Amino acid sequence: MTAPDRAALREHLVRTMISGDVATPRQNNLLHYRRMAAGNPYYLFGLDLKRSWTERDVLEVMVERCGVDPDPAHLYGDDTIDPELTLDALEAMGDRIGRAATRREAVVLATGHPSTLTPVYQAVAEALRAAGCRILTPAAGWAYEVEVSYSAPERRRLVYAPHGVAMLESDDGRTRHTHDAAPMEAMLEELAAESGDWPDLAIADHGWAGAAGEAGIDSVGFADCNDPALFAGAAEGKIEVVVPLDDGISPHHYAPMTAYLLRRAGLG
Repeated sequence: MTAPDRAALREHLVRTMISGDVATPRQNNLLHYRRMAAGNPYYLFGLDLKRSWTERDVLEVMVERCGVDPDPAHLYGDDTIDPELTLDALEAMGDRIGRAATRREAVVLATGHPSTLTPVYQAVAEALRAAGCRILTPAAGWAYEVEVSYSAPERRRLVYAPHGVAMLESDDGRTRHTHDAAPMEAMLEELAAESGDWPDLAIADHGWAGAAGEAGIDSVGFADCNDPALFAGAAEGKIEVVVPLDDGISPHHYAPMTAYLLRRAGLG
């Protein structure tokens, strides 16, 4: 599709609630901020954060980098993502992807939101491959067990969607949401041990992005307002770019954003 200009994309982001007034509950945001500050691994996304983060510190960085409501007394209801911050970060991500294309870098792409964000990653992967980049796909088939509430542990397997986007799949063939860093860690371990190849860039979210950033790889990605770890990682210099957005919107609504990103990268 034809890429919109910035003003048109801003209107689209707000209208579809990708940013602006979003549907993510404020109480869920604050719960995640509290758990990240407490050092809960599920909310750290594979990052070893160096400073001591209080819940108030987390809220402040989310105000600065995501645009959530700054009022600490706002405990319930919906929250916000500043569309200007979304657009600024999207342009910064496009600039980094553009450099990857020019340099023909090795790139890994992965998502913990396969049901919504996969088309974004696939479009970027296809464009980068056409520009001469190597899309790395290590550790296909690697599997582990995860704890699932009120049931026995489930086995999850690392698979690749067309164009080389990593994600998790359960034994019933369904793709799965994940915060885990372990799959990206497995990918990097295989690359280090077997191929000698190493990513110049990771384009990812959740623990996939966190683990790549922790390993010293240039990492750019997306994060919702209830996912503070990547924003904290960016504040500490471990993540290069985090685009704030609601990551649970119908996939087709991300198409104008994807077109804008690729045009900014010089690939659209």
